[in-house]
Amino acid sequence: MDIWNKPAEIIYRRFKSRDQRCEADFMGYGDESQNTDSEICTITSTRVDPAAGQPGATCGANKPEETFTVDDALEAIGFGKFQWKLSLFSGLSWVADAMEMMILSILGPQIHCEWRLPSYQVALITSVVFIGMGLSSPVWGNVSDKYGRKIGLTVCMCWTLYYGLLSAFAPVYGWLLFLRGLVGFGIGGAPQSVTFYSEFLPVKARGMCIMLMAVFWAAGAVLEVLLALWIMPTLGWRWLLGLSTIPMAIFVCFSFWLPESPRFDVLMGRREKAIRTLTYIAKDNGKTLPQGRLVAYTQTSCGKIQDLFTPQYRRTTFLLWFIWFANAFSYYGIILLTTEMFQAGDSCGATQGAKIEPSCSLECKYLTTVDYKDLLWTTLAEFPGLLVTLLAVECIGRKKSMAICFFMFCLFILPLYACIGRTALTVFIFIARAFVSGGFQVVFVYTPEVFPTENRAFAMGTCSAMGRVGALITSFVAQVMLRKSVYLTLSVYCGCCLLATIASLWLPIETLGRGLQESGLHQEVSRQTTNTTCRANATAQMSVQR
Repeated sequence: MDIWNKPAEIIYRRFKSRDQRCEADFMGYGDESQNTDSEICTITSTRVDPAAGQPGATCGANKPEETFTVDDALEAIGFGKFQWKLSLFSGLSWVADAMEMMILSILGPQIHCEWRLPSYQVALITSVVFIGMGLSSPVWGNVSDKYGRKIGLTVCMCWTLYYGLLSAFAPVYGWLLFLRGLVGFGIGGAPQSVTFYSEFLPVKARGMCIMLMAVFWAAGAVLEVLLALWIMPTLGWRWLLGLSTIPMAIFVCFSFWLPESPRFDVLMGRREKAIRTLTYIAKDNGKTLPQGRLVAYTQTSCGKIQDLFTPQYRRTTFLLWFIWFANAFSYYGIILLTTEMFQAGDSCGATQGAKIEPSCSLECKYLTTVDYKDLLWTTLAEFPGLLVTLLAVECIGRKKSMAICFFMFCLFILPLYACIGRTALTVFIFIARAFVSGGFQVVFVYTPEVFPTENRAFAMGTCSAMGRVGALITSFVAQVMLRKSVYLTLSVYCGCCLLATIASLWLPIETLGRGLQESGLHQEVSRQTTNTTCRANATAQMSVQR
């Protein structure tokens, strides 16, 4: 009976998941903390005299089950054969997106001459694509958050492929406008390929790999110009529209191979399916999964707009919306500025006169071989910027990289205020485009990293929609305002990018070296815990003598 007179030892342990609780020799109770998935297990055991040789009934006597998260699994698997294949297939969607966007700068002059359209109707063909993209981006994000990344990306590519092919057979202007708008609606889901791709990458490889996706964009733009150089003089724009859908067709044919994101499956409660996916990836890479049980987090929300405005994410959301707006506004603006300022002839006279005289809206001018070569050189100018930001994003972080890109864009726009020759004008414009293109890719890295899995795709969609608004507005600035005042136009772009520089530095979170968050609750818990085992999760032990 002496054992009952021994003082008792009370041990408090905090666990990352309620499923990790110690289930052996309970003589107490579990206190569940509010609003988290953590649980405090209170284990009461008798203090036993070691000389008596009787074991104590402590939690340690029954070794707890080891656990791991999706992040732990991806870090153990690493970057290997599977990720290389996924890079190729995700890149195909990016190539398709770039080709459809590059068509806008090629299709307009051809339609303008062939159908004798006024300038505003030609501009409307471009505008309706951006309108469709702006409307659909949040929709595709919501679909991806509710039904899966694979489903959202595959459906949007099928949509774009179908209406892209139909637009090649458009009989009149009205049908072409309608079908290109539907193509734009489908393209609005293309940024979800970045969300999908990022959820299969280990932390150390994520920034560089997503930046390398920009190579597929540039490759798609170059491929479209080369295709136009080959097709347009002989077969015409209808064949160009049809053949430009080939990358999308290849993606759709091989989409059955793509697995669903294990992060999404875990959040939806499909733990076994996530384990099968992770096991397949590990086998493909020649690695093994960590020992133990996969930790599952409960989905608290799914692609709701209000989730972006919680105190935790409100500031980040507003700042990212403006950064996306400024990126698209500046990127597509510098492309339009290049064409407009080159068409002015004497750039010195254009800048000194501070305006560019408008031409007849029905004046017809087909694109020549020289024009296509200029487009090709303009596109190739993006590669140096990508190489610089590729190094910066992993060395100095995402926020500073974005800020530097915006600031350098402003710096190389400033010489355009002065009277400079055409060669110097070309050099400064191309360098400015290189930096703004690199900054655009950095924001593609940052956005999926800063939001949790439960609303990552929807956040990406809303940010992309804000970018499309910027792209829609910039055509009026670069083409209409430019004809009133070159100085005022350049000042608008410089002012916008200076504000974006400040916004980038004001972002509250730097995501360099930070794992993807599964949910808002996960982020709160991760601030208090550093790993997932029962021993490592124990945050306090207290002995009370009775």
